[in-house]
Amino acid sequence: MFALKRKNDFEDRRKSERQPCRRGAKIQVGTGGLPRDCIVTDISAGGVKVVAEQMDLPPQFTIILSAGRPRQCRLAWRIGFEFGAEFID
Repeated sequence: MFALKRKNDFEDRRKSERQPCRRGAKIQVGTGGLPRDCIVTDISAGGVKVVAEQMDLPPQFTIILSAGRPRQCRLAWRIGFEFGAEFID
């Protein structure tokens, strides 16, 4: 029989502590693409977790946070409309 894993059983590989939030942001792909709306659901010094509907993402893109400068990102994982990205700038 398979044992069910609890949340605490999974290793957290983040290098910095994440902070839950719910902030509007925009994602821009390439230099000429129009920014598309998304919601940042948590953020850390190393990256973000985002919810964005109907969006095809390349391996690298720019996220424009409501406060601060645009950040270059690398897609780390994706499940449905949620994805995680690592800051690479």
